[in-house]
Amino acid sequence: MLTDKAKDILNSVSAKMHSTVEFLEEDLKTYRVGKANPAILNSVMVNYYGTDTPISQVASVTVPDARTIAIQPWERSLIAAIEKAIINANLGFTPQNNGEVIRCPIPPLTEERRKELIKKAKAAGENAKVAVRNSRRDGVESLKKGEKAGDFSEDVRKEGEDEIQKVTDAKIKVIDSLVSAKEKEIMTV
Repeated sequence: MLTDKAKDILNSVSAKMHSTVEFLEEDLKTYRVGKANPAILNSVMVNYYGTDTPISQVASVTVPDARTIAIQPWERSLIAAIEKAIINANLGFTPQNNGEVIRCPIPPLTEERRKELIKKAKAAGENAKVAVRNSRRDGVESLKKGEKAGDFSEDVRKEGEDEIQKVTDAKIKVIDSLVSAKEKEIMTV
């Protein structure tokens, strides 16, 4: 039976692992996979009166059809700054404006670009796995310190390590499924 201190360590490790998986999920959403998705622009920052600001805070971003992202700035003076920010972000498409709305036609992905995106997704997945394993290591070390300090017995430490390993295995499975789903999405023409 785990003690309260051991449970606290386990909860802390689990929370770190969960936030790692959430971060990976958000990161994978920003990959341009040939379909218009407003999340592609999440990382683009616009110079708004001297402050770098996300596009979503200075304009309305919509998807009128499967191959276009429309950006309606709340101030007309921002059109040039938004266009420049999109071009500098090197997302693989060129914005066009009509004086009121910026349209970003999303070109279909080339085979080469698809392979690059898959490599990037796999690398992000590996980084997430490393972060999960580091959380596991930190949790196990905390359990060992707790045992040395006399907070709980060896049996409690071993049980805690087993629980941490179960959480680790589950999170790595989730990471693998997220990466493979993104890979499948990228390869779908």
